[in-house]
Amino acid sequence: MTEYFTPAAPCEASVTEKRSEFIAQLFPAPDADTCAALVAQVKAKHHKARHNVWAYNLRNGQARSSDDGEPQGTGGLPVLNVLQKAGLTDVCCVVTRYFGGVLLGAPGLVRAYSEAAAAAVKSAQIRHLCEANRVRLVIGYDLYPTVIYLLPKYGVMIAEQDFGEQVTMLLEIRTDVYAEVTAALTELMNGAQAVELLETHFADFSAKPE
Repeated sequence: MTEYFTPAAPCEASVTEKRSEFIAQLFPAPDADTCAALVAQVKAKHHKARHNVWAYNLRNGQARSSDDGEPQGTGGLPVLNVLQKAGLTDVCCVVTRYFGGVLLGAPGLVRAYSEAAAAAVKSAQIRHLCEANRVRLVIGYDLYPTVIYLLPKYGVMIAEQDFGEQVTMLLEIRTDVYAEVTAALTELMNGAQAVELLETHFADFSAKPE
């Protein structure tokens, strides 16, 4: 996986269906242990609720869900489907139900849990993380305007800039365009070594490149 989408921070949304309140909490979560801790945390907070349905979807391929006492397939799986259809990974969602006294039936439960999870996803700020190479580029001021014009064409993000005797730039270059970008910069510098590779990691490309 060279890119993925995940919540930037925990968020919450709720829906009401026939007097039952469904409170969905969405969390970024990198592994199953974190998910288990988050579920336990929500259950402790909402210990008076009838059900705390949950689901998580991880980058490593793990996907789990629980109906937490609701009829099989009416809670956890609908929540998981919402997460997967939204393209979110490394994510955990817990939907707490406070029973309002009216039975909803299987279709009503599926709809309510799905709507609650979807509302939380809609309210979330989503991070777009891509596999990228962080590099250092040192150029003269004469080349700076050309480089600034070139970088957005490849979606390159400028992490830092320092204006000393020369311009030093820290750039985040997605690995899928790295060869093209470095070739273009090398050509611009007349064959000179263009960049110094610092690390390969996942960088947040949610914001527009400068």
